[in-house]
Amino acid sequence: MALPTTIIGPQYCAPYPLDLAVVKKVLTISDGNFAVTDVNGNIVFKVKGSLLTLRDRRVLLDAAGYPIITLRRKIVTMHDSWEAYRGESTNAKNLIFTLKRSSLIQFKTKLDVFLASNTKKHVCDYKIKGSWLKRSCKVYAGESNNIVAKMHKKHTVKSILIGKDHFMVTVYPNVDYAFIVALIVILDEINADEEKV
Repeated sequence: MALPTTIIGPQYCAPYPLDLAVVKKVLTISDGNFAVTDVNGNIVFKVKGSLLTLRDRRVLLDAAGYPIITLRRKIVTMHDSWEAYRGESTNAKNLIFTLKRSSLIQFKTKLDVFLASNTKKHVCDYKIKGSWLKRSCKVYAGESNNIVAKMHKKHTVKSILIGKDHFMVTVYPNVDYAFIVALIVILDEINADEEKV
Protein backbone atom coordinates (compact mmCIF):
# COMPACT_ATOMS: atom_id res chain seq x y z
CA MET A 1 0.00 0.00 0.00
CA ALA A 2 1.38 3.39 -1.03
CA LEU A 3 2.02 6.14 1.46
CA PRO A 4 -0.75 8.73 1.69
CA THR A 5 -0.32 11.57 -0.77
CA THR A 6 -1.44 14.46 1.43
CA ILE A 7 -1.54 17.80 -0.34
CA ILE A 8 -4.56 19.62 1.12
CA GLY A 9 -4.95 17.58 4.31
CA PRO A 10 -4.82 14.02 5.69
CA GLN A 11 -8.61 14.04 6.22
CA TYR A 12 -8.95 13.94 2.39
CA CYS A 13 -6.89 10.74 1.98
CA ALA A 14 -9.04 7.61 2.05
CA PRO A 15 -7.33 4.18 2.43
CA TYR A 16 -9.61 2.82 -0.34
CA PRO A 17 -10.59 3.86 -3.90
CA LEU A 18 -13.11 6.69 -3.69
CA ASP A 19 -15.76 7.36 -6.35
CA LEU A 20 -17.02 10.94 -6.51
CA ALA A 21 -19.76 12.31 -8.75
CA VAL A 22 -19.16 15.76 -10.17
CA VAL A 23 -22.28 17.63 -11.21
CA LYS A 24 -21.69 20.84 -13.10
CA LYS A 25 -24.67 23.15 -13.11
CA VAL A 26 -24.48 24.47 -16.63
CA LEU A 27 -26.90 27.40 -16.34
CA THR A 28 -25.63 29.11 -13.19
CA ILE A 29 -23.49 32.24 -13.13
CA SER A 30 -22.73 32.61 -9.46
CA ASP A 31 -22.67 30.61 -6.25
CA GLY A 32 -22.40 26.87 -6.69
CA ASN A 33 -21.15 26.05 -10.18
CA PHE A 34 -20.30 22.50 -9.11
CA ALA A 35 -21.45 19.98 -6.58
CA VAL A 36 -19.26 16.98 -5.74
CA THR A 37 -21.01 14.08 -4.03
CA ASP A 38 -20.16 10.59 -2.84
CA VAL A 39 -21.89 7.57 -4.36
CA ASN A 40 -24.79 7.99 -1.91
CA GLY A 41 -25.48 11.56 -3.09
CA ASN A 42 -24.04 13.27 0.01
CA ILE A 43 -22.34 16.60 -0.75
CA VAL A 44 -18.56 16.35 -0.27
CA PHE A 45 -17.52 19.67 -1.88
CA LYS A 46 -19.10 22.69 -3.51
CA VAL A 47 -17.41 25.11 -5.87
CA LYS A 48 -18.38 28.71 -6.09
CA GLY A 49 -17.20 31.38 -8.47
CA SER A 50 -16.38 34.93 -7.65
CA LEU A 51 -18.88 37.40 -9.12
CA LEU A 52 -16.30 40.18 -9.35
CA THR A 53 -13.64 38.29 -11.27
CA LEU A 54 -16.13 35.98 -13.04
CA ARG A 55 -14.03 33.19 -14.58
CA ASP A 56 -10.70 33.99 -12.98
CA ARG A 57 -11.31 32.68 -9.47
CA ARG A 58 -13.02 29.68 -7.89
CA VAL A 59 -13.29 28.60 -4.27
CA LEU A 60 -13.58 24.95 -3.22
CA LEU A 61 -15.78 24.59 -0.13
CA ASP A 62 -16.26 21.57 2.09
CA ALA A 63 -19.76 20.17 2.77
CA ALA A 64 -20.28 22.69 5.60
CA GLY A 65 -19.41 25.61 3.30
CA TYR A 66 -15.92 26.22 4.75
CA PRO A 67 -13.41 27.45 2.11
CA ILE A 68 -10.60 24.93 1.61
CA ILE A 69 -8.86 26.11 -1.56
CA THR A 70 -8.90 29.26 -3.68
CA LEU A 71 -8.08 28.69 -7.34
CA ARG A 72 -6.88 31.72 -9.28
CA ARG A 73 -5.93 32.14 -12.92
CA LYS A 74 -2.65 33.95 -13.51
CA ILE A 75 -3.69 36.79 -15.78
CA VAL A 76 -0.78 37.22 -18.21
CA THR A 77 0.60 33.81 -19.14
CA MET A 78 0.98 31.96 -22.43
CA HIS A 79 0.43 28.52 -20.90
CA ASP A 80 -2.91 29.19 -19.14
CA SER A 81 -1.51 28.98 -15.60
CA TRP A 82 -3.51 28.62 -12.40
CA GLU A 83 -2.52 28.85 -8.73
CA ALA A 84 -4.12 27.15 -5.72
CA TYR A 85 -3.99 28.62 -2.21
CA ARG A 86 -5.12 27.45 1.24
CA GLY A 87 -8.52 28.76 2.36
CA GLU A 88 -9.51 32.05 0.77
CA SER A 89 -5.95 33.40 0.71
CA THR A 90 -4.02 34.47 -2.38
CA ASN A 91 -0.86 35.14 -0.37
CA ALA A 92 2.32 33.47 -1.70
CA LYS A 93 3.00 31.80 1.68
CA ASN A 94 -0.30 29.89 1.31
CA LEU A 95 0.41 28.61 -2.21
CA ILE A 96 -0.30 24.86 -2.54
CA PHE A 97 0.36 24.22 -6.23
CA THR A 98 0.47 25.75 -9.71
CA LEU A 99 -0.87 24.20 -12.90
CA LYS A 100 -0.10 25.01 -16.54
CA ARG A 101 -0.50 23.57 -20.01
CA SER A 102 2.35 21.27 -21.04
CA SER A 103 2.49 23.04 -24.42
CA LEU A 104 0.78 25.95 -26.17
CA ILE A 105 -0.91 23.96 -28.93
CA GLN A 106 -2.81 20.89 -27.78
CA PHE A 107 -5.19 18.45 -29.43
CA LYS A 108 -5.62 16.47 -26.22
CA THR A 109 -5.49 17.75 -22.68
CA LYS A 110 -1.99 17.80 -21.16
CA LEU A 111 -1.40 19.78 -17.99
CA ASP A 112 1.56 19.92 -15.60
CA VAL A 113 1.08 20.38 -11.84
CA PHE A 114 3.87 21.69 -9.62
CA LEU A 115 3.57 21.60 -5.82
CA ALA A 116 4.66 24.80 -4.04
CA SER A 117 7.77 23.04 -2.68
CA ASN A 118 8.90 22.34 -6.27
CA THR A 119 10.38 25.80 -6.91
CA LYS A 120 12.66 24.81 -9.81
CA LYS A 121 9.77 23.30 -11.84
CA HIS A 122 12.06 21.15 -14.00
CA VAL A 123 9.88 18.07 -13.50
CA CYS A 124 6.17 18.21 -12.70
CA ASP A 125 4.77 16.56 -9.56
CA TYR A 126 1.55 15.50 -11.32
CA LYS A 127 0.41 15.38 -14.94
CA ILE A 128 -3.12 15.36 -16.36
CA LYS A 129 -3.67 13.71 -19.75
CA GLY A 130 -6.69 12.71 -21.79
CA SER A 131 -9.77 14.09 -23.50
CA TRP A 132 -11.86 16.61 -21.58
CA LEU A 133 -14.54 16.51 -24.28
CA LYS A 134 -15.07 12.80 -23.58
CA ARG A 135 -14.57 13.37 -19.83
CA SER A 136 -11.81 10.80 -19.99
CA CYS A 137 -8.78 12.25 -18.24
CA LYS A 138 -6.23 10.62 -15.94
CA VAL A 139 -4.02 12.17 -13.28
CA TYR A 140 -0.51 10.69 -13.09
CA ALA A 141 2.15 10.99 -10.40
CA GLY A 142 4.90 13.08 -12.02
CA GLU A 143 6.28 11.84 -15.33
CA SER A 144 5.43 8.22 -14.42
CA ASN A 145 2.65 5.92 -15.61
CA ASN A 146 1.28 5.67 -12.05
CA ILE A 147 -2.37 6.77 -12.16
CA VAL A 148 -3.67 8.48 -9.01
CA ALA A 149 -7.15 9.39 -10.30
CA LYS A 150 -9.29 9.05 -13.42
CA MET A 151 -12.54 10.54 -14.62
CA HIS A 152 -15.26 9.11 -16.82
CA LYS A 153 -18.59 10.33 -18.16
CA LYS A 154 -21.81 9.33 -16.48
CA HIS A 155 -25.02 9.72 -18.45
CA THR A 156 -28.25 9.64 -16.50
CA VAL A 157 -31.77 10.49 -17.57
CA LYS A 158 -31.71 13.29 -15.00
CA SER A 159 -28.48 14.80 -16.36
CA ILE A 160 -29.90 14.84 -19.90
CA LEU A 161 -33.28 16.31 -18.90
CA ILE A 162 -31.96 18.93 -16.48
CA GLY A 163 -28.96 19.85 -18.59
CA LYS A 164 -26.31 19.13 -16.01
CA ASP A 165 -22.88 17.93 -16.92
CA HIS A 166 -22.38 14.85 -14.73
CA PHE A 167 -19.27 12.68 -14.53
CA MET A 168 -17.48 10.38 -12.12
CA VAL A 169 -13.99 10.60 -10.69
CA THR A 170 -12.26 7.60 -9.15
CA VAL A 171 -9.54 8.68 -6.71
CA TYR A 172 -7.03 5.93 -5.95
CA PRO A 173 -6.32 4.88 -2.32
CA ASN A 174 -4.33 7.30 -0.16
CA VAL A 175 -4.56 10.13 -2.72
CA ASP A 176 -5.82 13.53 -1.57
CA TYR A 177 -9.28 13.79 -3.14
CA ALA A 178 -9.65 17.53 -2.35
CA PHE A 179 -6.54 18.08 -4.49
CA ILE A 180 -7.97 15.96 -7.33
CA VAL A 181 -11.28 17.89 -7.26
CA ALA A 182 -9.34 21.19 -7.39
CA LEU A 183 -7.54 19.93 -10.53
CA ILE A 184 -10.86 19.04 -12.16
CA VAL A 185 -12.31 22.49 -11.44
CA ILE A 186 -9.30 24.12 -13.15
CA LEU A 187 -9.52 21.65 -16.04
CA ASP A 188 -13.15 22.62 -16.54
CA GLU A 189 -12.29 26.33 -16.54
CA ILE A 190 -9.53 25.92 -19.12
CA ASN A 191 -11.79 23.92 -21.40
CA ALA A 192 -14.77 26.26 -20.96
CA ASP A 193 -12.54 29.05 -22.28
CA GLU A 194 -11.56 26.97 -25.30
CA GLU A 195 -15.20 26.26 -26.15
CA LYS A 196 -15.86 30.01 -26.39
CA VAL A 197 -13.10 30.58 -28.96
